[in-house]
This record gives sequence, structure tokens and C-alpha cells, in this order.
Amino acid sequence: MKAGVIVFPGSNCDRDLAVALRAVGAEVTMVWHKETALPAGLDLVGVPGGFSFGDYLRCGAIAARAPVMRAVADFAHDGGHVLGVCNGFQVLIEAGLLPGALMRNAGLKFVCARAPLSVGTSDSAYTRGYARSENVVFPIAHHDGNYLADPETLARLEGEDRVAFRYRDNQNGSMNAIAGVLSRNRRVLGLMPHPERAVDPVHGGVDGQRLFAGLAAAAAAGEPQYA
Repeated sequence: MKAGVIVFPGSNCDRDLAVALRAVGAEVTMVWHKETALPAGLDLVGVPGGFSFGDYLRCGAIAARAPVMRAVADFAHDGGHVLGVCNGFQVLIEAGLLPGALMRNAGLKFVCARAPLSVGTSDSAYTRGYARSENVVFPIAHHDGNYLADPETLARLEGEDRVAFRYRDNQNGSMNAIAGVLSRNRRVLGLMPHPERAVDPVHGGVDGQRLFAGLAAAAAAGEPQYA
């Protein structure tokens, strides 16, 4: 598997994401936000967590307009896999690659904790290694992770089986306890919890390993690469 991890000023989980991908055998290239093209032959683009551009304006709003995001949008529209974690989820929403909005947590405070989750669907490269409704734990660390969407969007996400993960305790107040959603073609995933922080026993859990293993399996199975 070949993966590119986007790096913005303020990214702080880019290396964590690269480590998690390399652990499943991926060849990873770090891609600076001012690049106008992605490396050829990628299977996956990762948009990491952190505080891109200091979270000025809205979280992810400036990063979504970085030069590289035009290439990421083209990659996604051509059917490439794109994973956005935490701030990366915010960036993907601001870029129009995923629906909804991420607002201030219901408690109005930054939340840093191990989040109990339920797997919403196993029908994607990201979640094929889990059973539907399986309980897992990923860390969370965010101030603006309260997922909101209009009733029509929520109904579409539920009806099309596009809720990838749900909170079991819903610490941030997200609608329908949504922690992560998939695009219509199921190749773009945005989620607030951090699977890359749950891949090593030293970190207290390895529930995130299967997400990255699923992506590697999809690449090994010969799903198309996009130049």
C-alpha cells in the first residue's frame, strides 16, 4: 500500500498516522500543504489531527483551502481512499468531501479521554476488520467534535449505512452519537477519535490496528490505484 499523509502548519498527529500505516506495511510519503499534486500511485491519503493553522476562523477552514486539498479532492472524486482523523475530519467537511458540521463540544470544554465506541458498519475498507455493533475504544482529544447535520442529511447517512462509528457515551453531544461518517462511495472516512493512537499495547489498547489492516488488505486485493 502506498499512502500520502498531508502536513499542515499545526498538524501534530501526522507522524502518528504515518507510524500506524507503516506498521501494516505501507510505504508512506509526507506531503506538505503547499504542494499542488500528490505522489503518483497512492492508495490512500491521510489527513491527520492537530490544530491546522491554529484553528483560526473555524477548525479546518484554512487548511481546506490549502493548495494540496485541490489534489486531495480530485483524488477522492476519482475514487481514492481518504482518511481524515480529528482535525482531518474537520478539514474534509470544510472541503466539502463529507457532509455535516463539527461544532463546539456540548460541554464547551476540550475533551481528552479514551472513548468507548460502537462500530456502525463493517461495509468499508476501514471497518471490514470489525463486526457491526462491536465495541471498541479509541482515544479522543478535541474541542469541536460535536457532529451536527440537518434531518435530511442524518436520514441519508443512516439509510445508506454510512455511520462508521458511534460514541457509546457521547461526551461531545454529537447528533445520533456519530463519531465518524463515510462518503457515498464509502472510500472517504472522517472520524473524530484517533485510531492511530490505538495501535500499540504501550498506548493502552490496539483496537485501531484493524482499521489500518483493512486498508492494507484493500490495497493488496488489487483495488485501483489513482495516479
